[in-house]
Amino acid sequence: MNFDDFAICSSKIKNLPLPGSASHYKMAPSIRIKELEAGVIQKQNARKAAVMALFYPDRQSITNLLLILRKTYKGVHSNQIGFPGGKSEKEDPDILHTALRETYEEVGVPPERISVIKSLSEIYIPPSNFEVKPFMGLMENPSPFVLQESEVEALVEVPLHDFMDDRKVFTQKLSTSYAENIEVPAFKLKGYTVWGATAMMLNEIKELLKQVL
Repeated sequence: MNFDDFAICSSKIKNLPLPGSASHYKMAPSIRIKELEAGVIQKQNARKAAVMALFYPDRQSITNLLLILRKTYKGVHSNQIGFPGGKSEKEDPDILHTALRETYEEVGVPPERISVIKSLSEIYIPPSNFEVKPFMGLMENPSPFVLQESEVEALVEVPLHDFMDDRKVFTQKLSTSYAENIEVPAFKLKGYTVWGATAMMLNEIKELLKQVL
């Protein structure tokens, strides 16, 4: 989809209600859903974080969504696909500032280049004890991305038509930080398996966009 058309259509989601946990659960492992419903998983002094779902035009003016492949490190999100973003710092005046600051640090997009469309539903990530606030934004005239070498292994630039294609959703057996060899709903985007909290957030965005595109 042409980015100018996407920008007009996507602006209509501003006043739509958020699908919230109903959309998240569609991309959550059944074991996680059962734990949530049973009250087994509870937030305990969760740390705050924020991410940015950034849409922008490529050189042909086709709409893309930016994801990143994280570096391999000692942590539960090592070598996973995610959004640009990270944890809140004391200096951040609010959680949106966190998302914009981290996006600038990780992929080099200045905050003033991003038009924030909507804040999305928070999601709690038990393995890392983070509560993450996603935002959706547009960047009309992108300049080359600059990767933070210590955090980002590679960019994953996903065409909108791939992201919106229901055939890109599948189920795969994975071993996670909390269970071995379980069936996990996931997106297959640019050859990468995208699962967990990122997939859950992506699904809320997708359900919102389906209402306006």
